[in-house]
Amino acid sequence: MARPRKQTYTLDMYLNKNRDGDISNDADTQRKPAWKTIVNGLIVTVLTDDYIPPIILAEEDNTQLHIADGGSRTAALMMFRHGNYKITSSIEDPVIPYKKKTINENGNIGWEDAEFNIRNKTYDKLPDELKKKFNEYQIETVIHEHCDKNKIAKYIKRYNEHSSMNTNQKAFTYLDKFANRVRKIMDSNFFLNCNSYSDNDKNKGVIERIIVETIMCISHFDDWKTQAKQAFKYINEYATDEEFDNFENNLYRLGNVITEDIKDVFNKKDSFIFLTLFNEFTKLDIDDERFSEFLREFRDNYRSNKRNNNGLLFDEIDKDGSTKDKQVIADKLNMLETLMFEFLHIKEEKNKANNLELFIAEILDMDISDVNNDMEFYSESLDDLTSRTIKDGSKLLHIENRPSLLAMVVYSYKEDTDLDDWLTQYAQRNNTYFVDQKKNYLHMLNDFNQYCKEQEDRLSA
Repeated sequence: MARPRKQTYTLDMYLNKNRDGDISNDADTQRKPAWKTIVNGLIVTVLTDDYIPPIILAEEDNTQLHIADGGSRTAALMMFRHGNYKITSSIEDPVIPYKKKTINENGNIGWEDAEFNIRNKTYDKLPDELKKKFNEYQIETVIHEHCDKNKIAKYIKRYNEHSSMNTNQKAFTYLDKFANRVRKIMDSNFFLNCNSYSDNDKNKGVIERIIVETIMCISHFDDWKTQAKQAFKYINEYATDEEFDNFENNLYRLGNVITEDIKDVFNKKDSFIFLTLFNEFTKLDIDDERFSEFLREFRDNYRSNKRNNNGLLFDEIDKDGSTKDKQVIADKLNMLETLMFEFLHIKEEKNKANNLELFIAEILDMDISDVNNDMEFYSESLDDLTSRTIKDGSKLLHIENRPSLLAMVVYSYKEDTDLDDWLTQYAQRNNTYFVDQKKNYLHMLNDFNQYCKEQEDRLSA
């Protein structure tokens, strides 16, 4: 059997052959072209002279050509060139650089750098230079000769025996900055052995999405994105290596304590919820085995018997909404945190922190009567300070974190120092806090002292 021949056309010639019927895009066994999802990117590819894979054609002995692979690409190009199709507003990289032709007063031709935004534009709205570039683009084809309907059907089947990328797989293409980190994380013991994901889940990009959603839930929940593509793009732009380092460390610790009987808690639906919960657990300075004990109690008892403040079991929280809705996630995490604190018997410590006067008097070694007398002033000072320095929605502003922030304010008055610049920077670097408010206060105090030392060193340099 002879090898297929190669043929290169200008795009204008190729599309005209389609219009004239010399190349057919409607073979009996060809599926209806799905062109709408690819047209924006395809037009950018042509106008920037980037690469388009060859179109596969099947040729009958009468020279009639049929598209075996590339029907959607062809339909997309046809709709833009001859169908008055308007590029949509969602296009990425819409600004196309090109050389603009100029003619001076002496009739001399010159060229200058120019740009054109193709968003919401049809072919007719392109500058002449870009129309010419579109029409002269070189489109490659590979032609199988001496084909009948049976062979055409065979080639169509052969070249289309693949599955297109799903939503998660497409979203992953937007994570170029951290793609290698994610691939490394996927090879961790946790993702290999400590979960209930199926092989199909692993092949369909589910693990990649779980990783991204966990990072987002832990460090960027205020900007939570429901759609996979938007979440991946956000993490690619705003996540840090430190956030991935922390997540990897969490996975390492979980890999040592998650046993066969509780690994089904980490399913594709709720994994990122429980991974986020473990991140909160790590702030408690408790042995990791206690977390696995909590999961065991959750599986055996809490899941089927405990209800939240709205009277819902854990698995009922998302019954009226998407599992990716921000409020659903918040409600699940709040319920799990409450159950975890109850299981770990740390309510007493939380209550102690809630007695603000006693907490501050003990932690700063002050007379409680002095604290009582000035508490209203301290509280107003804290509200004024945080309104200037901490972004609305930050977890640092949670009511549970108020005791340690208030203690820092009292410390600043006691030591006659200013917190504004430090807290502005601290809030930019931190969006979480230790549940143990004494520990959180000491963490902030240490950070503040380090900040003051760096300022002194800078001034003396």
